[in-house]
Amino acid sequence: MRVLVTGGAGFIGSHVVEALRDAGHDPHVVDDLRSGSLKYLPTDVPLHRVDIRDAAALGEAFETVRPEAVSHHAAQVSVSRSVREPAADAEVNILGMLNVIEQAHRVGVDRFVFASSGGALYGETSVAADETTPATPISPYGIGKWMGELYLRWAARELGIAAVSLRYSNVYGPRQSLEGEAGVVAAFCRDLATGTPLTIFGDGRQTRDLVFVTDVARANVAALQQAAAGECLVANISCGASIEINRLATELTAVCGAGTVEGPRWEPARPGDIRHSLLDPGLAADVLGWKPAVSLREGLEQTAAWFAESMS
Repeated sequence: MRVLVTGGAGFIGSHVVEALRDAGHDPHVVDDLRSGSLKYLPTDVPLHRVDIRDAAALGEAFETVRPEAVSHHAAQVSVSRSVREPAADAEVNILGMLNVIEQAHRVGVDRFVFASSGGALYGETSVAADETTPATPISPYGIGKWMGELYLRWAARELGIAAVSLRYSNVYGPRQSLEGEAGVVAAFCRDLATGTPLTIFGDGRQTRDLVFVTDVARANVAALQQAAAGECLVANISCGASIEINRLATELTAVCGAGTVEGPRWEPARPGDIRHSLLDPGLAADVLGWKPAVSLREGLEQTAAWFAESMS
C-alpha cells in the first residue's frame, strides 16, 4: 500500500515509516519539521513539508501522493502545554485531524490509523483499563484525542473508511524528543548521559505502562492490514504492566552504569499529569495479532545507548 504518514519525521512516526518499508509498503511523509527531523527518514522516502493546520497545502500533498492509507501521527504532544494553551492544542489535534480526514476522503483513502492515547483518555487507572473503560480525560490534550476518535468513528460510519484508533500507553525509545516535557525515559537518559541528577515530578510513586517504539510501529502495520471498511476498531497498545517512576530511575541508572550520579531531585507534579496509568492490550492480541516483543530491560538498554551516542 501507498501510505501517507503524518508526523512521519517524528519520534513514533519515523519508526512507523521504517516498519512500513520493512513490510513491503510505500510510505510517504507529511511533517512540518517543527519537532521531527530529516535525519530520521530514509533518503528515498518522499517528504512534504506541510503543517496539517494548513488545509490548502495539505490538500496539495494528498493530491500529489494519492495515498491508499493514512497513518496519522502529527500532533501537539505536550500535556502541560495543552493545559496552558488549550486553543493551540485544539488547532492541531482537533482541527488538524479534521483536515487530514477531509483530505483522505477526498482522494479516496481506504484505510486510516490514528495515534490516540490510552493514558490521556482513561485518566487514572488503578487496574488495567480495557477498551470498554469510559473515557475520562483530565487535560485538553486528552480531550483532543477523544474528539479525534469520535470524528474517526464518524468517518468510518458515514464515509466508509476502514479505521483503527490505537490507544498508546507511554511510548519510549530512540529518537524521543527532548524538547519541552520530554518523556520520562528520554529525560532520564539525557540526564544520565550528561551526569545530571534526575528530576522526578511528584513523589515518584506514580506508575506508567511503558511500551517500546518499535513495538508500536509494528502495531501500526498490523492495524493497516486488519482494518475493515465502515468500522472503527479501538485497541490499546501497551505492555500491560506498570512501573513506579522511582523504580524506573533506579533501573535506568543501573543500565547506564551511573552509580556515582547524585540522587534524584523531586519537583512539584506537573499540571495535567495523571498518577497511575495501566492498559490492557488483550484486544490487540486477539484482533490484530499483536503483542509487545521488546522487554523493558531490552528497551531501556537500546534507548540509553542511542541517547549516549547521539549526545556524545
